[in-house]
Amino acid sequence: MSTVPAGWPADRPLAVSISVMLEGWAEDQAPGMGPMGNVLRPGVLDLQGRSWAEYGPKTGAWRILDILDKAGLRGVFYTSGVVAERYPALVRAITAAGHALAAHGMSQGTLPPYLTEAQEAADIAACRLVLAEAGGVAPAGWLSPRCTPSAATSRLLAASGFRWHADSFDADLPAPIVTPAGPILGMPFTMEVNDMPMYVRYGQEPAAFARVLDRIVAGWPRLGLPYGCLDITVHAHVFGRPYGALALLDALAVARRAEWCWLTSHAELAALDWSER
Repeated sequence: MSTVPAGWPADRPLAVSISVMLEGWAEDQAPGMGPMGNVLRPGVLDLQGRSWAEYGPKTGAWRILDILDKAGLRGVFYTSGVVAERYPALVRAITAAGHALAAHGMSQGTLPPYLTEAQEAADIAACRLVLAEAGGVAPAGWLSPRCTPSAATSRLLAASGFRWHADSFDADLPAPIVTPAGPILGMPFTMEVNDMPMYVRYGQEPAAFARVLDRIVAGWPRLGLPYGCLDITVHAHVFGRPYGALALLDALAVARRAEWCWLTSHAELAALDWSER
């Protein structure tokens, strides 16, 4: 695609979106991986993993909010419904600061492909409602837990009033998804600068976060300056910690130095008119 909708700065072809994952698990669930790397026997609740994850809403998200506020930047907080139930003051602070609140399913342990269509529709409705009540505005965006939708997700989201969802990995730019319930925008979600695979899964040092971004950003003109989207993605319970927050600061500085980068968010991109593209 050689053109983009009006509103995209013509001299800044690389849109770098800020995304914060604010994740939570149901009472009988825990993250599938954690910093200790020890998987417990099936049926045993990993309380260390749960405590590690709770750092996100208790501490990490507040640090990220402060960083973005001082930088004058706005992002999207993809938030689990259980987090909104347990920490409504945090969700109110996110919307009050001008960030977009997007839905991330009720719990990270409930994956759409494992649900019946009725169960998935109920999960979507419950998540949207609790986020709207806590944040004061109904979320327009969605990202499935583990970025893994079902065959029905796009249609169910369109029917529920969502405008975009970021479960798309096959394009550089947003594009409408046609469903029997109406269109919904497929927002590309990139994984190259994401603390979960980079740091937790593959064990790279935090400094690699900004280094990989710098490699992509610096090399972008060599690709002929095509329009494209790239994400800076942090999880509040991972890079909301001091070592990760420093890496986030470095990454934001990388994007700000490059005159061809547009520091933006999925919400801002979704507000453009992609209907004819």
